[in-house]
Amino acid sequence: MQTADIVLISAVLLCAIGFAALSIVLVRVFDALRALRREVRDMREQTLPLITDLRSSADDAKSAMDGARADLERFDRVLGSAEAISEAVETSGRAARRLFAAPVIKAVGTVTGVKRAVGRMKSPGTNVEVIKQEKRRA
Repeated sequence: MQTADIVLISAVLLCAIGFAALSIVLVRVFDALRALRREVRDMREQTLPLITDLRSSADDAKSAMDGARADLERFDRVLGSAEAISEAVETSGRAARRLFAAPVIKAVGTVTGVKRAVGRMKSPGTNVEVIKQEKRRA
């Protein structure tokens, strides 16, 4: 056997070993890919109900937010009405104070004056003359 034959046989042998190693690696990759597909399928089966529940929860949250927004708008209108009523009452109170202040002060002053006069009349030692007017005939 010549050197060329030995080199050729060893090259073929190395190629066969390399091909066998490559085949083993390829089989392992296919096994890993098959296991990965199985895991992905299992994960989909588990996550689909969760996604459905999540969508349902999101819809419930959206409807709750819409209800809360409507309640907030209604409360804002009620608050605006309460502010308007409060302002109207305050304006009415000022107008009533201006309207009734002078007559009430005068009435209180008159009552106080009458009380003092009656008190002086009742106190001993004061002489009060009552003057009667005679009716004049014409």
